[in-house]
Amino acid sequence: MKQRFGRTRATATVLVAWGVVVGGGLADGGRAVAADHGIEHTEAVRVAPGVTYDEFRMRLPRGTVHGHLLTVDLTDPDVSVDLLHPAAVAERAPVSELADDEDVVGAVNGDFFNISEAQHPGVAVTGAPVGPAVSSGRELKGAVPNGQRFGPVLPPGATTEDVLAVGRDHRARLDRLALRGTVRSAEGSWPLRGLNQYALPVGGIGAFTAAWGPVSRKRAVCGTDTDRGAGCTKDTAEVTVRHGRVAKVGGPPGHGGIAAGSVVLLGREEGARRLRTLHVGERVRIGHGLVGQRPGRPRFAVGGFPIVRNARPVGGLNAAAVTMRTSVGIADRGRTLYLMATDGEKGRHQTGLTVRELAELMVRLGAREAMDLDGGGSSTFVSRDPDDQELRVRNHPSTGKERPVANAIGVFSTE
Repeated sequence: MKQRFGRTRATATVLVAWGVVVGGGLADGGRAVAADHGIEHTEAVRVAPGVTYDEFRMRLPRGTVHGHLLTVDLTDPDVSVDLLHPAAVAERAPVSELADDEDVVGAVNGDFFNISEAQHPGVAVTGAPVGPAVSSGRELKGAVPNGQRFGPVLPPGATTEDVLAVGRDHRARLDRLALRGTVRSAEGSWPLRGLNQYALPVGGIGAFTAAWGPVSRKRAVCGTDTDRGAGCTKDTAEVTVRHGRVAKVGGPPGHGGIAAGSVVLLGREEGARRLRTLHVGERVRIGHGLVGQRPGRPRFAVGGFPIVRNARPVGGLNAAAVTMRTSVGIADRGRTLYLMATDGEKGRHQTGLTVRELAELMVRLGAREAMDLDGGGSSTFVSRDPDDQELRVRNHPSTGKERPVANAIGVFSTE
């Protein structure tokens, strides 16, 4: 599996497939087959060994849901799944650009992300994702506090630490990744509460590495654990640790790229007071890791929130807001993965879904577990055409064009 972090990409050749629901059939030459659990599918097309693509439709009283489905057999030795992401955590790119790799055969957009800062004038939007992120075994970031997230209201029991993960055993699972870390010096030992996050817990210390990128770190000290729109604290301190020793001690959050071998520690409130005790030249040890509730370290992980467990929608899902949706489902004890996104083309009597309806749809598609990913204008479904090998955006993003996103789930084939 290739490491895509920092990879220079050529411009992607992306074609939009204009197949939509028209009257009683599916356009673009797709042949409708028998309905399954109230869903009418086109004939599945083999994209690569262990990977198939089909379209489906489901009628609701208010209109027709038109969706795109990639079914992935994780037991196939030629197939793997990994996180697609830009060159920095605090950066965005369209899914088709992220998928510009000759081994990618399909992808959907991933986690919710820091998309707006209207409540904090002058603070740079980071574009960084909400939840934990792991790519090719590399831990890129931790989860922001629940109250700092973007996206639909979480159902009871869900947190920003929830992820879809695939382990080294090539089995998919829903898990929860918590950051565990420590900053140690002669002045004391303090918990590390953040890793490349756009929001830090009140009173916490966070670490920013070269993976963060050049975007300002000021957003990390805005809001509180329960109120994303709360103001930005001025009680901050920033310390640069280079090769294990303090190289710089400052006050307000900075910006600009972080050199390899360096870590910027940013503290707010009590965390800032602790960092102010450090002095230049002092030895500092920083250790951290993402710890799951399930055995085995994830090879890949992306944030979202669970909507299906044990083949049933979870309780407390929103049943009011209707929009385009993206989801990932698991079946066959982690051996099968479903990537799904609905279509957003207007004027075709199509409709979106509530989160509750999305959960019901994923159960009908065969998922025993499923997660809601970023939706609305972010919903994007990409797959490679088996005939000409061109990468195509199969759905119609609701804004009329692809929205740059924080990350995506990519399906790879070595055939």
